[in-house]
Amino acid sequence: MQIIFIHHSCFLVELDDKVLIFDYFDGDKVEGMHFTGKLPSYEPDTKIYMFASHSHKDHYDMDILRLADKYPNIHYVFSKDIRISPHFLSKHGIDPAVRDRVTFVSPDNTYHVDDLDIMTFRSTDAGVAFYVTSNGVSLFHAGDLNDWEWDGAGDLINGRVRRAFRHEIKKLSEKPINVAFFPMDPKLMEYQFKGFDFFLQNTSAEFVFPMHMWQDYSGITEYKKRLSNKDMADRVIEIERENQTFAFGENY
Repeated sequence: MQIIFIHHSCFLVELDDKVLIFDYFDGDKVEGMHFTGKLPSYEPDTKIYMFASHSHKDHYDMDILRLADKYPNIHYVFSKDIRISPHFLSKHGIDPAVRDRVTFVSPDNTYHVDDLDIMTFRSTDAGVAFYVTSNGVSLFHAGDLNDWEWDGAGDLINGRVRRAFRHEIKKLSEKPINVAFFPMDPKLMEYQFKGFDFFLQNTSAEFVFPMHMWQDYSGITEYKKRLSNKDMADRVIEIERENQTFAFGENY
């Protein structure tokens, strides 16, 4: 298994016979930001599965639907809050027939797409989080599921989000997770590590990639230094740059 950190919350997972891509968007789609990560090219017959956890611009880009012209075996798994009516697609020069390659998902459900088993979780922001198993590998991509605690939001709102977040993460406590992708957003300031810490302590995820970091990866090293448990610290993968590649052993 090989994993490529594209940018922000986008990760690409290469398995033996397929490629899974989570939350890709073009690097200039978010105002005020310039992400440089690029998707690699593959042979036209490659099986590609593109996931979008919700419709926010830093997680979804409708132009990914144009990849269907290049890859006849591509399939999309979209949160149902992503709207792509035939009229909308035609208006933007995209063949409406691409809808036949899309599986729309809602929270708290299970889906089977070819040989992928997909379980969805309810986000504390928008859309879903994905738990995916294929080829004997289990992956979790949180999307925007996190303990979003903001100064000024108030105890009532922050408390509601925290309870909802912990409720969802506890559903994962008994599930095997080989690799997880989870937010460590520096915009949360003093609360940057709160959700990540809870996830790490309450799941068995072997490797956890921080994400949603807005190109500021300095918090990863800081977080790992805070952990007194070396085994737990070793589970956290250090990201340094966009398009960084991580190779995993024969067990994956």
